[in-house]
Amino acid sequence: MVMKAAYRRVLIKVSGESFCGPGRFGIDPSSLEAIADELLGVREMDVQIGLVVGAGNIFRGRPLAETDLITRTTADAMGMLATVMNALALTDALEHHGAEARALTAIPMGGMCEPFGRRSAVEHLQAGRIVIFAGGTGNPFFTTDTCAALRAAEIDAEVLLKATKVDGVFDTDPITNNNAKKFDRLTYDKVLARQLGVMDLSAITICKDAGIPVVVFRMDKPGNLAAAVAGEDVGTIISDT
Repeated sequence: MVMKAAYRRVLIKVSGESFCGPGRFGIDPSSLEAIADELLGVREMDVQIGLVVGAGNIFRGRPLAETDLITRTTADAMGMLATVMNALALTDALEHHGAEARALTAIPMGGMCEPFGRRSAVEHLQAGRIVIFAGGTGNPFFTTDTCAALRAAEIDAEVLLKATKVDGVFDTDPITNNNAKKFDRLTYDKVLARQLGVMDLSAITICKDAGIPVVVFRMDKPGNLAAAVAGEDVGTIISDT
């Protein structure tokens, strides 16, 4: 039985780590298939789906930028290019299963991806296509979390779903602290004041200004994404109240 969606249009942020197995590198076919399966399940709920992908499975620019070899600007550009690889892989995986998908990039690269534009993105969403936003914001010094918040605001998404490897937002790292406390709800202001680190502070600020709630949930549990779209009690909700 298909669950009933609580939202008409959603923006999902998927980390690059979701594209590879634990402790691995690159794009793992089984991990890619798992992401596609979750998205296909949400598609059956008659929801318009936008997606921002990270690229930590391919390249992380910050460690390299901390050396004297390359600048932060160049490292960020390399990271943005890596997101395009994940977007192209996911586009093909979705279309392999009969779903229409489009990869839109903030970095012009004719012949590979469509250039990002709000109007074209919304038209694809309204046509029932899954839209994958790649290339970050197209500018250095901005993370894919900030890109996710920006794209959510631009396409008038009703919620930003932040997929992670833990069950929500905790007061300390639950991976290293078994006694970490999970929050069921948080306000934007509390996240900003306590600098909880669930997302970049700039991303939280954009969501606060746009009035877009954020749901932080665990992605690798089958059905969790659909449950989040249905408005069920999964993860942590960040909102005004």
